[in-house]
Amino acid sequence: MKSIAVIAAFILLGILTAIFSGYNLPVSTSPIVHDDEQDGISDRVIIRFSHVAAENTPKGMAARYFAEAVETKTNHDVHVEIYSNGEIYQDQNEWEALTNGKVEMIAPATAKLSTRFPNWQVLDLPYAFPTYQAVQEAYDGKIGKELMKDLTQSNAKGLGFWYNGFKQFTNDTHPILQPEDMEQLHFRTMPGPTIKAQFDALNTSTSQLSFNKTYRNLEVDFIDGQENTVSNIYSKKFYQEQKYMTISNHAYLGYAVLVNEQFWNKLSKTHQKAITEANKETTDWVRRHSIEINDSHIRQLKRTTDIQIDTLTNNQYQKWEKAFSPVYFQVEKSISSSLMKEVHRIQENYSSP
Repeated sequence: MKSIAVIAAFILLGILTAIFSGYNLPVSTSPIVHDDEQDGISDRVIIRFSHVAAENTPKGMAARYFAEAVETKTNHDVHVEIYSNGEIYQDQNEWEALTNGKVEMIAPATAKLSTRFPNWQVLDLPYAFPTYQAVQEAYDGKIGKELMKDLTQSNAKGLGFWYNGFKQFTNDTHPILQPEDMEQLHFRTMPGPTIKAQFDALNTSTSQLSFNKTYRNLEVDFIDGQENTVSNIYSKKFYQEQKYMTISNHAYLGYAVLVNEQFWNKLSKTHQKAITEANKETTDWVRRHSIEINDSHIRQLKRTTDIQIDTLTNNQYQKWEKAFSPVYFQVEKSISSSLMKEVHRIQENYSSP
């Protein structure tokens, strides 16, 4: 019996030796491999940036430029996720998404804010800012600063303004050269009291439709036309459903760059500074390149489409200015007098196109 026990002990010892030595199983003294690429990922700041424009428009390109600048200036501590073309929120609900914290940034057309903040109507006044320099002075000067102060009443913080271009008319009925050519037409518009007053002055009926639903409504002939920048007309292919475009430059379309206030306040001062600097660089970039983009797109329209493009003469332009004069009387009632004085000052300083 004793010999059997000894034999069994030797067999057990052999099995254990084979397990720990023969099969080369890892032992606790082996170094733990560290994946340094995972360092800090859980602490990385994510900015969800929602907008409704196409990626090849001034806003779409500016968003990408901004995202890259933020990554660089924060050493990749802050990442901007861009959702373009109304992928997650359309223009009618992106404000709520921002202020409720569902996204951290948006860049709506300035007109979208005029229904909440009456002073913002000033940016939609027809022929208020007749040149690109006049627009820049409005954004960078007293008007822009006062409008951004209005946002303190909300959960949105304004970082500044991005540029696109002057708005033009398109329609599928006939050329629009005189103000009376707009009568009895049905146009898609953005929301805003000034924009509605503009079309009312022309005896034009309107429907406020989401930007990304405009093409479909043109396609089914629910609307006859719309107003927009050349870059938006080109990128959204409105020209496929429109026969005529008028280079009227009757108002400027730009964007307010907004960030959720609570999110902003939680950022470190270093990150806030980096994002602010990235936005300043982006603003300078899109101010210059938006003109080039719109010019490039109008050349593309002339070269590759059948849409008829007419440009207002000086005489026609003066008739449009006169037709829009009632809009100023109506809007002045709800805009601060200091802003209206600044508009008139800028108009006097810059010649009409």
